[in-house]
Formats: sequence, C-alpha cells, structure tokens
Amino acid sequence: MQNVIVVFRARSETMNFAMLLKSYKIPCQIINTPRSINVSCGISVKVSSSFLNEVRQVLSRRKFDTFGGIYQISQNGLNQKVVRL
Repeated sequence: MQNVIVVFRARSETMNFAMLLKSYKIPCQIINTPRSINVSCGISVKVSSSFLNEVRQVLSRRKFDTFGGIYQISQNGLNQKVVRL
C-alpha cells in the first residue's frame, strides 16, 4: 500500500488539517516528515493514497497559508522513495 503525506510549514496547520480529515472520517496519522522534504515544520499528515481525491477536496475547501505540497511515499524494504504530486 502506498501513502501520501501532506506537508505544511506551520505545525498548527498540520494539526488542524489532521483534525479536519478525521472529522470527515478520513483515517490519517501525524508523522515526522522525511528529511528529503525540506519544506516542512517537521511533522506531516500521512494518508493512504486511496484517499488522495478526498484530501485534495478538503484542501480546496479551506485556505491553508502554509501548505507545502502533497508527496507520495513508496517503501521498498529499507528504501524509501518520495515524489511530489
């Protein structure tokens, strides 16, 4: 299963976005942002890629000033590949 992470530059917006997703019954998790992504406050919201359309809809409904992007994470053993969507 692949995941996407949603990155913000402000910790408060990361936390607010996670709570908003949960209010829409979208399962998510707050994680440490991978070091290869230099845009973040240090934490991001991880969501299954099967919810990508819903995540984009939530982002479009609200204004997040510090939104940094959506990244897809692919894990292959110990190797992790991060691609901006």
